[in-house]
Amino acid sequence: MLPAIIVGNATATVKHPSLSGQRLLIAQPVMLDGKSPEGYPQLVLDTLGARVGDRVILVSDGSLSIQTLRSKNAPARWSVFGIQDT
Repeated sequence: MLPAIIVGNATATVKHPSLSGQRLLIAQPVMLDGKSPEGYPQLVLDTLGARVGDRVILVSDGSLSIQTLRSKNAPARWSVFGIQDT
């Protein structure tokens, strides 16, 4: 699991058929202090309704993406696992 902040939305004119109708966001992983960036932004699958500026927990469990997308060939690794309450 990885804490992150949603920094943007992603749009694609062409994407893998398993991602059709799925919401993709750009998330910036952060250190545990919640402010300092850690690494590069990641493209994440969102099924919870996160918005830009939300603090989230990301998970890189490929089996979760497979279950969510119902496809063994889905090219998705990171998913929003939780949204932090304020």
